[in-house]
Amino acid sequence: MNTSADLKKYHGLYNHGATDYLNSVLQVLFMTRDFREAVQRLTNNNPEFIDRHLKDLFDDLSKGTAHTYKILETLHIQRVNEQCDAAEYLEKILRQTSPDAAKIFHGELSNTTTCSECRAEMNRDGMFWYLPLPLVDSCSGVYSVVDGLKEFFKTSDLNGENQMYCEQCDTKVNAKRKSVVKHHPDVLILLLKRFDFSYRYMSFVKINSDVDVPNTVEVSENQKYELYAVVEHFGDLRSGHYISAIKDQDDEDKWFCFDDTTVTQRNSPFLDVQYVKSRSAYLLFYRKKETGAQESMVPTNGGSPTSACENYNRKS
Repeated sequence: MNTSADLKKYHGLYNHGATDYLNSVLQVLFMTRDFREAVQRLTNNNPEFIDRHLKDLFDDLSKGTAHTYKILETLHIQRVNEQCDAAEYLEKILRQTSPDAAKIFHGELSNTTTCSECRAEMNRDGMFWYLPLPLVDSCSGVYSVVDGLKEFFKTSDLNGENQMYCEQCDTKVNAKRKSVVKHHPDVLILLLKRFDFSYRYMSFVKINSDVDVPNTVEVSENQKYELYAVVEHFGDLRSGHYISAIKDQDDEDKWFCFDDTTVTQRNSPFLDVQYVKSRSAYLLFYRKKETGAQESMVPTNGGSPTSACENYNRKS
């Protein structure tokens, strides 16, 4: 049940045309306490970073419904009536944020390629803001985020046209490649690749598959994460609407749906289930759990897919 106190606690953002893609990720950043507090600790106005504009926005947002003019200007968004990709602009914001504030989202992957002939290894490290998970068909017709992570981190074979050049063998050889997380970010972002190229239609399309969204996930080296925010997309590739569903850090039984200027409260979707089904989840935000926390990684029950933030309402 929504109370006036709950609804006054958080506020919305004005949509300046079709800027809901920006509003959805800004609300997640605001509701990520460590990030918000890092931005609010800003002691200088270095024009190289977007922090000062985020600080002003967060101050306004803590008091009432806010505008995003300065953020739009800083990101050089002029066509405000044109729908853009929320993931793309989330990355743009983080890249323009000071390293001290953005570091909680920064992870590092280590990729090891092993020659099948001489066993020589080639290691390459790379930073990431999010992990992209393709929507691979499953036998049940429902995509599983847990299975997607297993697929992402499994050892892959490089053969045929994908053979690698081995300096020690001085020729192209078969090889195996394995990725592990070298540095686990405090916040793990998973990108569900709903926008993909279709060779059937020879164009990009939107994939509206059901997805099992788990409350907790485990990535390489047994690091556990717990879901706290979801950016959703409704509609097709060229038009649609973004919203965000975010857990209240002060009361984890409550989630809030942010739909531009409208803010509504929802109960936790995970009171008695381990996952929910969603046809609209696009960006998943998971917060790192303390090592040794005992949580089941296996879904035990789930509800039917629904629309909007009701995806994250409790299933009876």
